[in-house]
Amino acid sequence: MIITDILAQNNERYAEKTAIVERIPALNTQKQITWNQFYKISCRFANSLKKNGIQKGDKVVQLMTNSIEWLPVYFGVLYTGAWAVPLNFRFESDKLLLCTQTAEAKTFIFGEEFIQRIEAVKPELDKVVSLWLFSGSADACPQWACPIQEFISENIGGENPNGEESIDKKSWDTPPEVDLAMEDEAALYFTSGTTGTPKAVLLTHKNLSHACYLENNHHGQTHEDIFLCIPPLYHTGAKMHWMGSFLVGGKCVLLNGVKPKWIIEAISDEACTIAWLLVPWAHDILIAIENKEIDLSDYKLTQWRLMHAGAQPVPPSLIENWKKYFPGQAYDTNYGLTESTGPGCVHLGMENADRTGPIGLPGQGWEAKIVDKQGNHLFANESGELIIRGPGVMKEYYKNPEATKKTIQNGWLHTGDIARSDKEGFIWLVDRKKDMIIYGGENIYPVEIENFFLNHDKIKDIAVIGVPDERLGEIPAAIISVKPGNMMGEKEIMDFQAALPRYKQLKQIFFGDVPRNPTGKIEKPKLRRMYAADKRKDINKLLK
Repeated sequence: MIITDILAQNNERYAEKTAIVERIPALNTQKQITWNQFYKISCRFANSLKKNGIQKGDKVVQLMTNSIEWLPVYFGVLYTGAWAVPLNFRFESDKLLLCTQTAEAKTFIFGEEFIQRIEAVKPELDKVVSLWLFSGSADACPQWACPIQEFISENIGGENPNGEESIDKKSWDTPPEVDLAMEDEAALYFTSGTTGTPKAVLLTHKNLSHACYLENNHHGQTHEDIFLCIPPLYHTGAKMHWMGSFLVGGKCVLLNGVKPKWIIEAISDEACTIAWLLVPWAHDILIAIENKEIDLSDYKLTQWRLMHAGAQPVPPSLIENWKKYFPGQAYDTNYGLTESTGPGCVHLGMENADRTGPIGLPGQGWEAKIVDKQGNHLFANESGELIIRGPGVMKEYYKNPEATKKTIQNGWLHTGDIARSDKEGFIWLVDRKKDMIIYGGENIYPVEIENFFLNHDKIKDIAVIGVPDERLGEIPAAIISVKPGNMMGEKEIMDFQAALPRYKQLKQIFFGDVPRNPTGKIEKPKLRRMYAADKRKDINKLLK
C-alpha cells in the first residue's frame, strides 16, 4: 500500500481520534489534531500546490522544526506526486543553497527561525525557487513569501491561474488525482554531513511503505499505543519509527524539548507506551534520576512498555543502568542509515534485550553480511564492512552516479561501518570506517574505547578521535564531558584506562563538551578541526 493511502485509511477508520499532539513545555502550550484534520490539511495543501503548477516529479523543500503542521505538509507534498525534500534545520546558508540547487526545488516551505539564513542566499535561491511558503505566524511572514494557511484559503474555489476549471470546495478535501506507483520517487533526504558534504538520498514510495510495515513488525504497535517522538522529523530515524504507529492509526506525541523532566512528564501526562530516545537523552534521564532531580514515583509510567534507542552505537553500560530503574520495560535497538530508509535493516529485537552489546540480526525482509576489502564474506569475530540488501535500499544518490556505483553493488548497500558477527549470527557494530584510527600500524576503533570509558561513573560523554602524529601516523585522543557535580583530572583517566591494551590507551585528553547533531551522532569532523592542532598538550610522558 502506498503511504498516502495509509493516511486515507486512517481517516476512514479513526477520523475523530487524535493523530498528533504537540507539546511545547517551555511555553506551556499544547495542540492536537485528529486524523480527519490531518487528512484534510494534507489534501487541501496538495490541491493548492497542484493548482499552482506543482506536478509529479517536482521537488518541494521543507525546512521546519518539529510542529503539528510538519507531517500534514509532508503528506500534502507526497499527494501531488512531487518529491518531499526535508532539510536539516541546523544547515547554514551555504548548505541550504547547495541542497536546494541539487534538488532543483520549485517550492520552498520554511519557518520563522530560518528567514535570515535564507535571505543570505536568496538571490541565488530565486534562480531555482518560484514559490515561497511560510509555516509560521502570518505576522512574521516576510513580504516575499506567503503563509501556508493563506495560500490554501486563497486557492480554495478561486480562479485557476492556468485557465483550467476550478476545483470545487467539496473535492478540495480529497487528494488530487495523481497516478502513483510503488516504484515512483517520493522523497529526497540529505545525509547529515558528519563525514563531509551531505549526499542526496533518493527514496521511493516502496521504500517509505516498507518502513511502515517493518517498524510495526519489529515493535508490534497497535492502535492503542501512543508514540513519543522527540528527534527532528527531517531525519529518517524519527519519522520511520513513527510510521509503525502511523500504519495502525496510533497517536503520536511530538515533544519540543529534550530536558529529562520534560520527557518523563510527557510520557506520564500523555500515557505514552513507546519512546525512542537518543543515547544522550537516555544518559541525561539516568543522571537526573541519580541526582534526585526526577523521582519516578511522581509519575505514571507503568504503561511505558518499550524504550528503544539508536542513531549511534548504544553503550552496554547505558542499558544495564537503564534496566535498574525500568526493570519491567522492554528494550530494543535498531541500526540503519538514511540510505536504508532509516532504522531496522539490523534489529536486536525485544526478545533479545538481555544481549547488551550487539545491534542484532537482519530486520524483516533484509539480508546482512560482513566482508573484507575484496568483498569476501568473513567468519565470526572477524571485523569488516557491514553490507545490507533489502526493500529499504535507496534508489540512488541523486545526481551522483559515481557515489551510487560505489555504495550499491549488485544490490548490496555498503554501509561504511565496520562490524563483526558472533557465532550465533548477531552483529556487533565496531565503528565507522572513516573514524578508524591507525596508530603505528594498529587499527583502533574509537567506539570500543568510548564504551570502555562510559563505565566510569563520573563520565557523562566521550568522543575519541585520531590526532595526527609524525612518527605514529595518528594517536588516540579523547574529549571528555564530566557529569555535573563531579571533578576529574588526567591522572584519574590514566589510572582507569590501565585495563585497556596499551595501544588503545589515550595519548591526549581534553575536557569539554561533546558536540552532537540533532540525531545524537558525535560531530567528529568538528572535533578534529578543534583538537588536532599542534598546540595541544601531549601527555605521552604520563604513560611512560
